[in-house]
Amino acid sequence: MIRLWLLGSLRRRAGRLTAAGLGVAIAVALLASLGAFLAHAKATMTSRAIHGVAVDWQVQVQPGADPAKVGQLLRDTPAVAASVRVGIAATSGLSAETAGSTQTTGPGVVLGLDPAYPRTFPGELRLLTGTLNGPLLAQQTAANLHAGPGDVVTVGRAGLPPVQARIAGVVELPLADSLFQVVGAPATAQRTAPPDNVLLLPSGLWQSSFEPLAAARPDLVTTQFHVATTRALPTDPAAAYTAATGAANNVLAHAAGTAAVGDNLAATLDAARQDAAYAQVLFLFLGLPGAILAALLTAVLATAGRDRRRLEQALLRARGATTSQLTRLAAVEAAVVAGLGAVVGLATAAAVGAGAFGTARFGTTTGTAVAWGAAAAVAGLLIAILTVLVPAWRDLRAVTVASARRSVTTPRYPLWARYGLDAVALVVAGLVFSASGRNGYQLVVAPEGVPMLSVSYWAFAGPALLWLGAGLLVWRAGDLLLGRGRRLVAAGLGPFTGRLHTTIASGMARQRRPLALAIVLLTLALSFAGSTAVFNATYRQQAEADAQLTNGADVTAVPAPGTTPPAGLAGRIAAIPGVRAVEPVQHRFAYVGPDLQDLYGVRPDTIRHATALRDSYFSGGTAAGLTHLLAAQPDAILVSAETVRDYQLTPGDTLTLRLLSGGSGQRVPVRFRFAGVVSEFPMAPKDSFFVANADYVAHQTGDAAVGAFLIDTGGRNTGTVARAVASLAGPSATVTDITTVRHSVGSSLTSVDLAGLTRVELAFALVLAAAAGGLAFGLGLSERRRTFAVITALGARPRHLRALILSEAAAVSLVGVLAGAAAGTGLSFMLVKVLTGVFDPPPSSLAVPWAYLLATAATAVVALVGVAAGASHLARRPAMTLLHDL
Repeated sequence: MIRLWLLGSLRRRAGRLTAAGLGVAIAVALLASLGAFLAHAKATMTSRAIHGVAVDWQVQVQPGADPAKVGQLLRDTPAVAASVRVGIAATSGLSAETAGSTQTTGPGVVLGLDPAYPRTFPGELRLLTGTLNGPLLAQQTAANLHAGPGDVVTVGRAGLPPVQARIAGVVELPLADSLFQVVGAPATAQRTAPPDNVLLLPSGLWQSSFEPLAAARPDLVTTQFHVATTRALPTDPAAAYTAATGAANNVLAHAAGTAAVGDNLAATLDAARQDAAYAQVLFLFLGLPGAILAALLTAVLATAGRDRRRLEQALLRARGATTSQLTRLAAVEAAVVAGLGAVVGLATAAAVGAGAFGTARFGTTTGTAVAWGAAAAVAGLLIAILTVLVPAWRDLRAVTVASARRSVTTPRYPLWARYGLDAVALVVAGLVFSASGRNGYQLVVAPEGVPMLSVSYWAFAGPALLWLGAGLLVWRAGDLLLGRGRRLVAAGLGPFTGRLHTTIASGMARQRRPLALAIVLLTLALSFAGSTAVFNATYRQQAEADAQLTNGADVTAVPAPGTTPPAGLAGRIAAIPGVRAVEPVQHRFAYVGPDLQDLYGVRPDTIRHATALRDSYFSGGTAAGLTHLLAAQPDAILVSAETVRDYQLTPGDTLTLRLLSGGSGQRVPVRFRFAGVVSEFPMAPKDSFFVANADYVAHQTGDAAVGAFLIDTGGRNTGTVARAVASLAGPSATVTDITTVRHSVGSSLTSVDLAGLTRVELAFALVLAAAAGGLAFGLGLSERRRTFAVITALGARPRHLRALILSEAAAVSLVGVLAGAAAGTGLSFMLVKVLTGVFDPPPSSLAVPWAYLLATAATAVVALVGVAAGASHLARRPAMTLLHDL
């Protein structure tokens, strides 16, 4: 019996089974593709995070402990691949006699490095000039002392005679913040700024110079071991963070108080695991709605043949079939739908993964790949059970043979509609959104001292309830419009259908429930496509803004500190093909109270020619207004929000900063007037900095040296221009382009995988939009072939049938597109607001990809019109032929 049923279904209802299978396939393909994205993204985040760490651990020997024993402990630790001893001593000051004058600095730090250190940890030092074989000056210290290779620097020692060192080279310390961290400080403690004055000595010279100081003043001398671990870590950032933290804790346990560990590897993985949590959030926000929509589509497709299934069940029950037998038949149908959907869906997902992520696997390992594929297939099976088997089983339990054979039934108003569930969902969505938008809201939080992340999943309720409420409200509106509002529909159809408008409106009222379902599906599909597209466009916009802020412009050239760029360099750079504008920017350091902060001197009238300044970067005025104020009032200064808060500044306050004078090399006070707040600025750090008028700074300090050149290329040929600029600026200058920076700034989620996720999401959204309207509407028309045959037999002309079918397609298209646009707009605002933590900097406005949105709406409408045209053509067949086929 099962075999006959299956063969008959495949022969007589192949179209309906195929359509339901395609609905399942869309859900399976979407879930498997997003699973591949999630697994691949997490592995890439871990790899990028580890690659960016120069020194995994900084193990500091505690006072009174034996450094040799700590070194032996590290050598005996399986997780340690290499360790190098580093001496750290405080100096009372450095001085150098150059060009007939003596330059002196304040207190600083002297490091003692083994000759193998640069090879073991190449990311810690970058040679600017000279050689690494000998004493080295940090670039800022070299600028302060006006010293370079060959100069002799005198090193002060507290209570002891000074020592001298002949400089071999000048180096940059790219990771100074972590290099000079306070090892063993509580995680809640604020990280101190790195020292201004740093001298690096070979380990032998350091020991001979500072071992006497260690004996007299042990509080001024410490020993560290810089460690490279084996990095045998899991691919998931959260698991890698736990493993890295555990390895460091293992050292602490065996050290028994003789050492403290600064775990740079775990600190970096901590940020990566937060990105991984956001990747998981994006999977839920952007993946599950698509899968749910595919399940709803499958349910509607299965519902399209429900009346015929009831008649078939009634006939079989009248001929003696039992409930268990009919349930098995429905289970077979569900299995066919699920099997077809799983095979097609997984094959599609493999093709999508190969195109979007560069791999057809559903995970980075065989285990994760099999798990994601199996999970997606199980999800497809559940969809088939819920949409095919459960309704058939419920009909067998609740519907009698007599009622199932009725050809005319009165549809009941759903229970949710009678109780206003749509209004409740929308109101609760608004309340949740309001609560999640309060100050201090964070979707992903890393609780202090807890190795696990906390994700505020309740924030999902806002967008989910908005989506659900919008769908239910559209169903109610469509049912009312096509039912009680049929006169309005008839009036709208009058100019196009003539005297048939009343008849067509009455027919649409009769079919309002399936038409309302088609409208709801189209609305949900378009809102899903619209919100996803707006979110992705906004994300790309903010990722570009983040890259601009980090690099400063399309191409940025930074001369080595203490050096003067060649005369006329800006003009020669401007002559490079592809360069549209060149803007010199000063970069100084200024003391406000005891704090040392960055200061950027700009030309207010032209700075906007080379880089983007958004209004969202400023408070108390627009970007154009505040830069104009800097030009009109040369002593005006823009201050970061953190400094304004720390020093309780108000607009108009006089602010005295101590800047380096180019003539004397001393810090001189310069008066500014606080004019506005700046939260973001090209090249500036994320915490504290100043922006001032470059001419005023140069006049007050006697130093007009340029700290960077911002170069605008219009976003094109940045790599070629960067290479040309590097050849002009010389080997000591640092030249970066936005293309390179774009792949390293922001969260690793942004820089690695979001482009592939965007393509996947938008492609599936386009397919769902077309399928939601076309398949649902088409199957509804297919189930009404008998009605069309009867109408034809009663004398209806082909043009009458065409008018009826096209009118229904027009109603579904018009209402669905308008409702989808409204729901998508609201969902976009809510989605971007809830996911604010993903954006850096937060957007001031949404980016709307009009081309994609119009293409999606057009695709859905074309699918509806195409189905309507096909149905109109089939309806032209002779009535007797149609009735014979049925």
